[in-house]
Amino acid sequence: MTRDTVERILEWLSGTDIEVVDLTGGTPEMIPDFRYMVQSIRGMGREVMDRCNLTILNEPGYEWVAEFHAEQGVHIVASMPCYCPENVNAQRGEGVFDSSIKALQTLNGLGYGTEPTLQLDLVYNPNGAKLPPEQTELEADYKRELKAHFDIVFNKLYAITNMPIARFTSYLKRQGGYAEYMQLLLDNFNPASIDGLMCRDTISVGWEGDLFDCDFNQQMGMQHGLKSNPDRLWNLNLDNWKQRPIQTSAHCYGCTAGQGSSCGGATV
Repeated sequence: MTRDTVERILEWLSGTDIEVVDLTGGTPEMIPDFRYMVQSIRGMGREVMDRCNLTILNEPGYEWVAEFHAEQGVHIVASMPCYCPENVNAQRGEGVFDSSIKALQTLNGLGYGTEPTLQLDLVYNPNGAKLPPEQTELEADYKRELKAHFDIVFNKLYAITNMPIARFTSYLKRQGGYAEYMQLLLDNFNPASIDGLMCRDTISVGWEGDLFDCDFNQQMGMQHGLKSNPDRLWNLNLDNWKQRPIQTSAHCYGCTAGQGSSCGGATV
C-alpha cells in the first residue's frame, strides 16, 4: 500500500463517524507506512484492530511491533489455531507454535490481556474440513490450557469457519473433499447467523483502495465497480454504500453454517 493510498483513506475516514479500523494482511505491519497509518487513525480517536501474525514479533527488524502496539493502544487479534503445538505446526509450519507462544508472552508482559485498554483476542480455525466447536466452550479450554502450561492470558477467542476459497479450496479438491465440505456447510445453514455477518456492517478495502463487501470477497476478487475501473473508497458516499446489495457466492455458506462465522467469530 503506497503512502498516497494511505493518505486518501485517512482523508476519507476523517469525514465519517466510523469507529473501528481493522487492519489485516498477511502481515499488515510490513506496510512501510503502517506506523504512520495507525498513529493517524488513533489521532482521530478511532479504535485500531490489527490482525497480527504473532511470529512477526520475533522477526529481525520488527522488534518495535509489540511496544508500538501497546503505546498506541492497538487491539490485537492474533491467529492461534490450537493450544497444542502439534496441531499448530501441522497447520502453519514447524516452529510456528513456539514463536507464537513467545510473542504472546511478550504481549502479556506489556499488559495485553490484563490492562483494560490493551485487548488481546485469539482466532481459532479448524484443522481440516469440519465446523468449529462451540465458541464459548472452546474459549474456556484455551484459557485453561494456555494459562496452565505457558502462563498466558487473553480476552476473547474467535472461532472462525474455514472458507471454501483460495488455498483451502485447492486443498479440498486435491483431497477429493470439496463437494463433501460444501454439503456440510449447506446442511448446517443457520439463518440466525446472518444479522451478525461482517458484510452487514463492514467496508472491506483493498491495498489499492478497491471496495469489497467482506475480506473473503476481496480474496475472491469480487470488488464493486468494473475490473478495469473499480470503485475506490475515497470516491464513496457512505449513505449510498449502505443501500448497495451485498455480493454473494457459494463461499458465503461458510459464514452462515452452524454458530455462524464472522470477523468477530461466532455470530449466534
